Amino acid sequence: MNAIERVWRDEAARLVGALVRITRDLSLAEEMAQDALIAALETWPLTGVPEKPGAWLMTTARNRALNAIKRAKLIERKHALLVEDGVYEPMPDDALRLIFIACHPVVAREARVALTLRMVAGLTTSEIARAFLSSEVAIGQRITRAKKAIADAEIPFELPTEDLDARLASVLEVVYLVFNEGYSHLRESLVDEAIRLGGLLSSLWDDPEVRGLHALMLLQASRIPARIDDNGDPILLEQQDRAKWDRARLEAGLAIAVGDGPYSLQAKIAASHARGSDWTEIAALYAQLMAITPSPVIELNRALAVAKADGPAAGLAILDALAHDKALVSYHLLPAARGDLLAQLGRFAEARDALERAAALTADVRQRERLLARAARFPSR
Repeated sequence: MNAIERVWRDEAARLVGALVRITRDLSLAEEMAQDALIAALETWPLTGVPEKPGAWLMTTARNRALNAIKRAKLIERKHALLVEDGVYEPMPDDALRLIFIACHPVVAREARVALTLRMVAGLTTSEIARAFLSSEVAIGQRITRAKKAIADAEIPFELPTEDLDARLASVLEVVYLVFNEGYSHLRESLVDEAIRLGGLLSSLWDDPEVRGLHALMLLQASRIPARIDDNGDPILLEQQDRAKWDRARLEAGLAIAVGDGPYSLQAKIAASHARGSDWTEIAALYAQLMAITPSPVIELNRALAVAKADGPAAGLAILDALAHDKALVSYHLLPAARGDLLAQLGRFAEARDALERAAALTADVRQRERLLARAARFPSR
């Protein structure tokens, strides 16, 4: 990834968020942000990346936005909407403010989350599709429908003065999806941004689920320094060197009081892992989580916990019940998990088949190679 692309990944959300605050117009904000990026692509190769690239992009985009407003003869109407420095804002962060704006209830839940991930995290359509276990075409259609719904309803793209609580659940979902994208694909800037937003939300809302999400992200992120070996391959949790864990994030996550909602239960699972992985407790927590928010991915994780607590046959029985779930048809972790449990039961030929199927389902070349290497250890039928 070149320097300009890295800057864009890091700054896009704040840039669009600030421009929406100035223009109250999503399309114009996105257009001016893209114009600033084009200007950077033309200028920086000649002059070098500026010392404060985010400020350079913001100045360029802001100037172009104001010029566009003038050209449209809207300056008098828009002038009253400009937010000057020092004026109190109920949402003291442009990226978080943009998430709340994009999570408008007029837009269907999945469409609003997809739109927000595209704008706030700068995720590509394929990355969002992966997060939703969906296709790129379906995600592209969701984003298009979200923008159309906002345009058709003639909704001003601005922060509401009330009813922010009604949007909180969608906002939490977006923040956690941003975190997961960073955590799963080693994009620490996304991890850091999600944790920052989680901390900011915790300071604004006295809510156990907001605290639960913040604790969950801190606890999971604390393991990042020990997750990858020198060759770039993942290290399983039970094999990680806990001395490498980030103690500050770990202790901060453990210190947060959480409730019994979905994020809080996941935080309790992460806390159990931090204390040494009580698999019986973890399996029970996954069962509680399934009762609140049924999901095939949660059930897959419960199966693995049950396998640790009660043996591989018990876990495999749960996985086999998931085999025909449409949401997991292309999810490589299901056959990968089956392969591991089958191997533990001595069913080596079946384990090889399952691992080879998992390899065929993943688009990650290194992951595919690792799965095929594991499969090669076992005899074929």
